[in-house]
Amino acid sequence: MVAAAPAVLDLNTATPEQLEELPGVGEVLAARIAEFRTTHGGFRSVEQLREVSGIGDRKYAELKDKVRV
Repeated sequence: MVAAAPAVLDLNTATPEQLEELPGVGEVLAARIAEFRTTHGGFRSVEQLREVSGIGDRKYAELKDKVRV
């Protein structure tokens, strides 16, 4: 079964609800991404996702092609 690929999300404008649609991102991780964005004045690169608590190499690899800044 192949799911339709969702649109690439902008890390600086996506709502927590939109972030939850990403693979492996639940309510808590979506909130951490949004909090990081607020605390750091937005994402300057997709690689900054690695700085969010709970996003390791495997999770980053799953997400990097599904988000942008």
